[in-house]
Amino acid sequence: MAAGGAGERIQFGISVVPLIERLDRNREMVRAADEAGLAFVGIQDHPYQRHFFDTWSLIPTLLGETKRVSFFTDVANLPLRPPAVMAKAAASLDVLSGGRFELGLGAGGIPDVIASFGGPRRTPGESVEALDEAIDVIRLLWSGERSVSFEGKHYRLSDARPGPLPAHPIGIWVGAFKPRMIRLVGRKADGWLPSLGVLSRDEMRAGNQQIDVSAEKAGRDPGSIRRLLNLQGLIGEGPAPARSELPVGYLAGEPLAGPADWWVETLAGFVDDGFDTLIFWPVDPVPDQVEAFARDVAPQLSSIRGS
Repeated sequence: MAAGGAGERIQFGISVVPLIERLDRNREMVRAADEAGLAFVGIQDHPYQRHFFDTWSLIPTLLGETKRVSFFTDVANLPLRPPAVMAKAAASLDVLSGGRFELGLGAGGIPDVIASFGGPRRTPGESVEALDEAIDVIRLLWSGERSVSFEGKHYRLSDARPGPLPAHPIGIWVGAFKPRMIRLVGRKADGWLPSLGVLSRDEMRAGNQQIDVSAEKAGRDPGSIRRLLNLQGLIGEGPAPARSELPVGYLAGEPLAGPADWWVETLAGFVDDGFDTLIFWPVDPVPDQVEAFARDVAPQLSSIRGS
């Protein structure tokens, strides 16, 4: 189904760090998420990171090993992924998996490293412009039209031939952290995908309000925009490792930690703030953490929220 907003039932997922040395462990975690009935698995996209598998190669591999769970890029690196080609890849994955792919999309937050890998070096303003154009390009490639054209500052299409059509309306979920990008979510995207630690809780509340205002100005229903949240942490009695002790790929800020009941109470607060999809990043990357989230946290939260 198309991406929805906070008016729909709460959904849950996990995000895994695509470390090469953790392939077997990540497979176990993804299998646990699939068997437990979680909705989503997110995989970050940093092509320049030598410790990581290529995300657009790893996702189809894992799609082939699962039956129910959907995958999304958390988030795709636009400067290193031409949007027309990315749209075709996304639609292909969606068709081949029976509708189990969503597109998390980012403007690229490390311009020097992106440039060193052959991508364009863009100013913050140019990054927003390029993302705005890319959403239009991607939707044109999913339109089902015989041919499409587009003339922008950063991207152009000339009598391009779309295909295949996605198996379902793929959501475009934008990883946005600054006001201009957040307003773009309200105007054009299907979802907002921030991360706790990169933004504070107060900043995320303000972001949800900005999206609502921007959507209304654009004549859109704010409730149609999915609000997803990445949260890293540990479920259990022990303390989480310090941020400095985590390997590459984890979020800024200290991980959350506490027993399942504490997680239920904490995540309920984020739902009250307007988030409808909660993505757990286990800092102890083992299937037991995924199973605890699916068994002890998600059902309780769904129950108290009437989902």
